[in-house]
Amino acid sequence: MNLTIAEIAQACGGRLVLRGEGADAGTCVKNVEIDSRKVQPGGVFIAVEGERVDGHRFISDVFAKGVLLAVTRKNPEQVETEHGCKAAGWGSYLLVEDPLQALKEIAEAYRKKLSAKIVGITGSVGKTSTKEAIAAVLAEKYCVLKTEGNLNNEIGVPLTLLSIREEHQAAVVEMGISDFGEMHRLSRMARPDICVITNIGQSHLNNLIDRDGILRAKSEIFDYMAPDGEICLYGGDDKLNGLQEIKGHKPHFFGLGENPEEEVAAVEITERGLLGSDATLVIHRTEEGEERSLRLPVHTPLPGRHMVLNAAAAACVAELLGLTGEEIAAGIGKISTISGRNNLIQLPRYILIDDCYNANPASMKAAIELLSLADTERVAILGDMLNLGEESPMLHEEVGRQAIAAGADCLICVGEESRCMFRAAQRQKEEEAGSGKDINPKILHFDDRHELLKVLAAQGEELIPKGAAVLLKASHDMGFADILAYLREAGAH
Repeated sequence: MNLTIAEIAQACGGRLVLRGEGADAGTCVKNVEIDSRKVQPGGVFIAVEGERVDGHRFISDVFAKGVLLAVTRKNPEQVETEHGCKAAGWGSYLLVEDPLQALKEIAEAYRKKLSAKIVGITGSVGKTSTKEAIAAVLAEKYCVLKTEGNLNNEIGVPLTLLSIREEHQAAVVEMGISDFGEMHRLSRMARPDICVITNIGQSHLNNLIDRDGILRAKSEIFDYMAPDGEICLYGGDDKLNGLQEIKGHKPHFFGLGENPEEEVAAVEITERGLLGSDATLVIHRTEEGEERSLRLPVHTPLPGRHMVLNAAAAACVAELLGLTGEEIAAGIGKISTISGRNNLIQLPRYILIDDCYNANPASMKAAIELLSLADTERVAILGDMLNLGEESPMLHEEVGRQAIAAGADCLICVGEESRCMFRAAQRQKEEEAGSGKDINPKILHFDDRHELLKVLAAQGEELIPKGAAVLLKASHDMGFADILAYLREAGAH
């Protein structure tokens, strides 16, 4: 890691105290961590004060593991008094006003020294799956680092940046926000060479008010974009496709269909159920001053049209970074997902669609469309979408209606907000039955996951028949991971 103790101190503006034999401000550190379990000999530990744990209590432990520097708000005597950690065990430390802010400042300083191309990804829906797609494609040509899991906030982004090493030629960094100003701070650290926005949907409306507010907040990603940077936008989004010039940069658009404005368009899409989709990517290029079009057959191994859109986004980025058509197609064929994001789990009794990391109206719609591709019994277990503000009842009603309209054989609604989903689904069932459709889905409501788990333990086989496809989706705080764990165990036998 090409970063010295002196450079860290300069970035943070704190008071550096060198302690121990051979302590030298010119020494390069090995890594930077906020988790005492992940520190390495020769690394830096930042003592972040969380809601549950104060990192200062681990400073003596990390020095015993060989850490070169601790970034701290408290001096050794304070920590000894408050936590009983002996001050005599400390090595060099940097005293700052706010260790979390110091983490961001260190990441910003380190980013300026990197040669790797940074691809910054934001949007209301699909950030993580698009990140996975772009990383898979770029890996056909470059050594790539990507955001692990969902570490996309003001802690996750600096930690991702600080994980980049000299061998990495590109880094795909997911950037998530919930309020104004956050993206500005993330962009200042990441300074992306390529900015990708997947869409402008309905999420975090408590703070961002409406889609125009979301657009303004997401657009802060351009504040610190590289001077010669590039912009990739989803052309099918009505808020994004009107952005024809951004700070002197002409965006590149990607999408689905034969839109002449889109430089990368996915056409001739053939969905193969839960086995993925075939498509043709039409890539418009300018070579030696001439406009040319490349038609590239591709297969996305993950199901759903939204995964084809992710492939188009990945191709758009890959084009800018010089990949060949063959490399793009090969990378798309290797796209995978992560736990909690459209993760298909094949079990002896049924198939689970694990999409329970988080939820908003657009991602709910995409997940329900994915479930509709199953050619077996379809069970949707859907929970509250949180932080939707005054529009929450209406948005939950839309999800309930859509689930029935899309052919769910059983809809299980979980949570207080989902009462609106439950009632709207019942009305949709009555309307469709009244129009002559032969449908009779089960529609149930449970107050919380604990109530549902009790019923599953007693009547699980009645609710979820053998061979069914089962979708799990809700906001993270609904605790659907507990339902997933139960169903994985029950479905294994």
